[in-house]
Amino acid sequence: MVMKKFPKITINEQWCKSCEICVEFCPKKVFDMGRFYPVVARPEDCIDCKLCEKLCPDFAITVTSPKET
Repeated sequence: MVMKKFPKITINEQWCKSCEICVEFCPKKVFDMGRFYPVVARPEDCIDCKLCEKLCPDFAITVTSPKET
């Protein structure tokens, strides 16, 4: 059985200002808004488009492709 690898999504809570841009613009709705910060609720749905990383005004999100690990 082959295990599918998913992109690793890291949110730096020290940099995040909770603007919710990642939550709103993710085409696959990978993020949910937690109590204070966004959370990666559905990592298996991530298509590695890195839109969240590109749109984050605080550079608080890093997406690492499975092939990069």
